[in-house]
Amino acid sequence: MTTDLLGNGTKRGMGGHHSHASDTTVWLTPPELLASLGAFDLDPCAAPEPRPWPTAAVHYGLAENGLMRPWAGRVWLNPPYGAVVSAPFMRRMVEHGRGTALIFARTETALFRETVWRAASALLFLAGRLYFHRPNGDRAEANAGAPSVLVAYGAEDAAHLRDCGLPGAFVHGWRA
Repeated sequence: MTTDLLGNGTKRGMGGHHSHASDTTVWLTPPELLASLGAFDLDPCAAPEPRPWPTAAVHYGLAENGLMRPWAGRVWLNPPYGAVVSAPFMRRMVEHGRGTALIFARTETALFRETVWRAASALLFLAGRLYFHRPNGDRAEANAGAPSVLVAYGAEDAAHLRDCGLPGAFVHGWRA
């Protein structure tokens, strides 16, 4: 089986990296993906300490409630999955207007229409399916179970997506 970032191997997906069958609900962004996007100032949905690698200069974990805290600078957002949980974070990202979000590419949903098609600056639909990591840093055995997309808000983040070198389809310049 392959060990690449986007997991083009033969193992079946685990039904989403937030699978109820899993022993954890904490799934970390692959460090290689983060490294390709440059430095971030804030992660309002950070994994709890001890985290095996930083995602931004400032981390708000569950206890700090990133929705209630100030957002500043370039934001990295890998929101909790599920429409009810991720919606407030995606709406906050739209309001903030500067950063990149990693979400499932569920392009048909009302939330995607609202917070991506109508608000984002650029998209990078990632080739293959990501393999997230466990809280200790170990790579998950199964892929995320659905395709993912990086969503840029603001010109700086659109440029980062365009130039990051990750395999996939870069999209910009649409009007919803």
